[in-house]
Amino acid sequence: MTITLRAAVAADAHAVASIWYGGWGDGHFGNVPDELVEIRTKESFWDRVPAKIPDTTVALVGDEVAGFVMVVADEVEQVYVSGEHRGSGVADALLADAARQVKENGHDQAWLAVAAGNARARRFYERAGWTENGAFDYPAVTDDGPIPVACHRYVRKV
Repeated sequence: MTITLRAAVAADAHAVASIWYGGWGDGHFGNVPDELVEIRTKESFWDRVPAKIPDTTVALVGDEVAGFVMVVADEVEQVYVSGEHRGSGVADALLADAARQVKENGHDQAWLAVAAGNARARRFYERAGWTENGAFDYPAVTDDGPIPVACHRYVRKV
């Protein structure tokens, strides 16, 4: 299987929103405040993606968007892979590219946040060489202001 990475374009918005919405529930239901779950409706993902396209890299398998990563400065904000491509190396390729972007942004360390109860993601990042760097409250952005989410910060030298 060949994985191709490229900068996202507006035409990728539907695929990115679909993957993000599908994966968000897996790692967040039961692990974030109920008020955030209520706000993160299906429509909210489609509403948020267009503004995030400049920060997004997509992974293609054939002509299909199989996953994406969003990077801002030194933060790897989002990493999601479609259900049918999990375990295929797509996430590893996206994380490697995220590290490259963070370095190009002038930083020597990347970081990301994982909801405290998302054990599957925490194991994945640890296997991928990320180091847990402590608990903190991540300010999830909403139209009504941030909602604190109990998370663990993971770091990796780039």
